[in-house]
Amino acid sequence: MIRRLSAILLFSVLAFSRAASQEPEKRLSAAGYLSAMQSVMFDSLSGPFINDNLVHNRINLKAWLDDHITFAAEFRNRLFTGDMLRINPSFAENTGADQGVIDMSWNLVNEQSVLLNTTVDRLWADFNYGKFQARIGRQRINWGQTMVWNPNDIFNAYSYFDFDYVERPGSDAVRLQYYPGFSSAIELAVKADNEDRITAALLYRFNKWGYDIQFLGGYSGSEDYVLGAGWSGALGSVSFRGEFSWFQPAENRPGASGTGIFTTGIDKVFTNNSTVQAQVMYCNNPSDPAGFGSIYYGNISTKELAFSEFSAFGSFSWPVTPLFTLGISGMWFPDLEGFFTGSSADFSVAENVDLSVFWQYFRTEDNNIETRLNLGFLRFKVSF
Repeated sequence: MIRRLSAILLFSVLAFSRAASQEPEKRLSAAGYLSAMQSVMFDSLSGPFINDNLVHNRINLKAWLDDHITFAAEFRNRLFTGDMLRINPSFAENTGADQGVIDMSWNLVNEQSVLLNTTVDRLWADFNYGKFQARIGRQRINWGQTMVWNPNDIFNAYSYFDFDYVERPGSDAVRLQYYPGFSSAIELAVKADNEDRITAALLYRFNKWGYDIQFLGGYSGSEDYVLGAGWSGALGSVSFRGEFSWFQPAENRPGASGTGIFTTGIDKVFTNNSTVQAQVMYCNNPSDPAGFGSIYYGNISTKELAFSEFSAFGSFSWPVTPLFTLGISGMWFPDLEGFFTGSSADFSVAENVDLSVFWQYFRTEDNNIETRLNLGFLRFKVSF
C-alpha cells in the first residue's frame, strides 16, 4: 500500500519536472491543483454537527507523440478525515467504487476516520487526421448544451451540487468524430461499464440561423432506445439553450414506460461581468430518490435526472472586484415539496491561489419525512 502510494507521488513529481524541462518542445505538459477543504453538516444550530476535511490533489498529464497522436492521463488523490467515515459504513466503499470497465479507483488507506483514495478518471489516446478524430479510453463525452441539467449528456451524467469536481466524471468509451464543415460534426460514441451495460449513440451537430443544433439517437444503458435534440444560440443579448431526450424501454417489461426530459434556459452576461442564469425542466416520469444522497450526488443514469415533474433553477454571480466574486443560486422541486439555496464567495489571494466559501441548504419531504440540511465549506486551493 505504502509502496504504491510512493510510486504514484514519485511519478507525479518526475512527470512535472520533465514537463517543465521540455516545455519549449511542447511534447509533455503537467498541470493540476492542491486544495484543502473543511466542511460542516447539520440540520439545525441546536443539533449535532458533522465535521470533515478533504485534501484534494489533481494531476493532469498530456503527451504529444506528434501532430496527430495525443495521450492523456489524469488522476485525483483525496484524503478524507472526520466524522463521515465513522458514521457512514458505506462511505469508503462508495468513494472507491469505479463504474468503468477497468477498476481504476483504489482506497490506499482505509481506517476508521482516515481514507486515502486515488482514482484515474481520464486515460485516453487521441488520433486525428484531417477531418477525422478518434479517442479511445476513459474520457469525458459532453453532449450537453444547457448549464445545469443535461438530458443529452447520456454518457456521463453529473450532479450540479458537487462543485469541487469541476472536471466531471468520465466514461470508458470509444469516440469517433468527423467534421464535414467548419461548424458541423458527426459523432459516434460507444461506452461500456463495470456491469457490461452498453451505451451507444450517433450525434449530428450543425449551425443554422446562428444556433448550434444537434440531434442524437442510440441505445442507453442496455435498457432504452434514446432520441434527443438540443440547441444553443442567442435571443438578442441573451443566450438561449435547450435539450430534450426520450428514453423508450427496449423490452416490454411490466410497468415500463417511456421517459421524456425537456429543459430550456437562458443566461446573460452584463457589462460589469455579472451573470444571471435561469433554467426549467419537465419530466413525465420522474425518478423516486433513494434518500438525500441520490439527490445530492445524482444518479448514474441520465434517465433518472429528474426527481420532480417540474424543476426550476436560477443563479446570479457578481464580481464585486476583479479579485472578489459573490454568487447565489436556488433550485425548486415541487413534487418533493423541496428546494435548494446556495451561496458562494471566491477571493483570489494571489496568482493561482484562491480562498472560497460555499453554503448549501436543502429542504425536502419524502414519504412524510422532512429533511432540512445545511452544508458549509471553506476551501483553500492552489493551482499549478
